[in-house]
Amino acid sequence: MDVSVVIPLYNEAESLPELVDWNRRVMEENGFSYEIILVDDGSSDDSWEVIESLQRQNSNVKGIKFRRNYGKSAALNIGFADAQGDVVITMDADLQDSPDEIPELYRRITQEKYDLVSGWKKKRHDPLSKTIPTKLFNSATRNMSGIHNLHDFNCGLKAYRRDVVKNIEVYGEMHRYIPVLAKWAGFKKIGEQEVEHRPRKYGTTKFGMSRFVNGFLDLLSIFFVGKFGKRPMHFFGTMGVLSFFTGLIITIWLIAEKLIAISQNLKYRNATDQPLFYIALVAIIVGFQLFLTGFVAELVSRNSSERNHYQIEKKI
Repeated sequence: MDVSVVIPLYNEAESLPELVDWNRRVMEENGFSYEIILVDDGSSDDSWEVIESLQRQNSNVKGIKFRRNYGKSAALNIGFADAQGDVVITMDADLQDSPDEIPELYRRITQEKYDLVSGWKKKRHDPLSKTIPTKLFNSATRNMSGIHNLHDFNCGLKAYRRDVVKNIEVYGEMHRYIPVLAKWAGFKKIGEQEVEHRPRKYGTTKFGMSRFVNGFLDLLSIFFVGKFGKRPMHFFGTMGVLSFFTGLIITIWLIAEKLIAISQNLKYRNATDQPLFYIALVAIIVGFQLFLTGFVAELVSRNSSERNHYQIEKKI
């Protein structure tokens, strides 16, 4: 199969017939064998009934329905697991992503051999309350991930080589950082394509301001797990040793200061009367605790069932 189109949705009954028909036209015009996977994330409207109707009309349409709302990341993860196409396309269900972009995305994956091509909505039809935080998050993600060639990590319109979606796990709010997950999994040829951003035709956005807080926390999680997930002692141990030795150096300084004062019959203050004493004490205790945290985390990591789970691209 050439293309799998994975579309997560929540209360988008009005847009689904037009979206599916538009995808069908694009696929037939380009001679693609295809499937359209509609993942209903616990909609409370008639979305599932619409999906069932569309499936009866077109056997290339597949539907997956959650019992409740889990979020976009969960919907994408399930869709990825079910996808059979050589190229997997994701798009939002609100008609703001254009299926007309699919042929070029497909070409770049199959001919230019990209692992992932992310859309860039250079001209957006969103309010400033959405675009400004998005720009800040994109900037932070570029700096933390090292993927400097992407302007829009959160664009729903993306294309993937099948190996990519089969070797990453999307959860929480991680759908915003799929290129980062792909990079950590060893897929490094990541590109970008400027795509059209259409005004919303039906309904209203389903995302609130809390997504920015959750997104930032997930970015920190990705950075930590990707860099130190299999070697936590390198993080906690380093921080602990630095803190411990900082406290130790301050302690030695206080002792030396007191000994010098005694040897020269000078007046000196008690160590407990000096702020440095308490800074040293806290630094030593924190350093010891961080080191123990790293040690325990290392034991957990080494005994994890995933401790030797690595991405293997080829095997002969």
